[in-house]
Amino acid sequence: MKIYSPSYKRASTVLTHEILPEVIYCVHEFEAKAYQDLGHNVEVLPDSIRGNIAKVRNYIKKNLIKNKGMMIDDDIKGIRVWGLNKEARPYAKNVENLRSFFDHCFYMCEQFECKIWGLNIMADKGCYRECNPFSLSNWISGSLQGFIGHDLDFDERIPLKEDLDICLQTLNKYRKILRFNFAFMLKDDHRNTGGCADIRTIAKEKEQFYLFQKKWGEKIVRVDVRNSHKQRTGFDFNPVLSVPIKGV
Repeated sequence: MKIYSPSYKRASTVLTHEILPEVIYCVHEFEAKAYQDLGHNVEVLPDSIRGNIAKVRNYIKKNLIKNKGMMIDDDIKGIRVWGLNKEARPYAKNVENLRSFFDHCFYMCEQFECKIWGLNIMADKGCYRECNPFSLSNWISGSLQGFIGHDLDFDERIPLKEDLDICLQTLNKYRKILRFNFAFMLKDDHRNTGGCADIRTIAKEKEQFYLFQKKWGEKIVRVDVRNSHKQRTGFDFNPVLSVPIKGV
């Protein structure tokens, strides 16, 4: 089982290797040398799929991960878990323990007979309920996704919502996704340039949102009206997903 991280124009700012030295950064031909010169583990992707993260994820999934493996963002600073004292703590003091945690996640994914697993999307204690350390009907972020025998493709028409879409596809076909609610990621994505930031615009985000909503319907993909007034655009591009599957 290998861990792959799609990366784009971030050779000098990637962080994930600091907590996972074995991570393999998947970069395009035109900038592979910049990553290699800095000592990063690299898998070279064709430039022909450049500019569409859904195409990149499909390439990694089909050609590198195949039956079992992980994709993780390149700006992960750590993995934390909620303890009984209601404080977040690092899961592991060393790389071996963190890798053991991932192995355990894959083992539980197999036991739950799921095809994909991930972590809590929020680092806010107010969003975590101790009575639900796991869930099976919630979406997971593309920032960290583990796959076992997963046979669905990321939708290349909506590369700004591809992680949400793959979750809905999986829930629609397999009826469950394993999410470890007690664990979450620390990221540094707000300061990073490159990646999807290079193609995100307000117009593009809005176009992608409505395409995503059209695919799944307004009952499943809804505008978050609670947060829309807080956005400088007057529109929250992060949808509310209402999955019509009973259970946690």
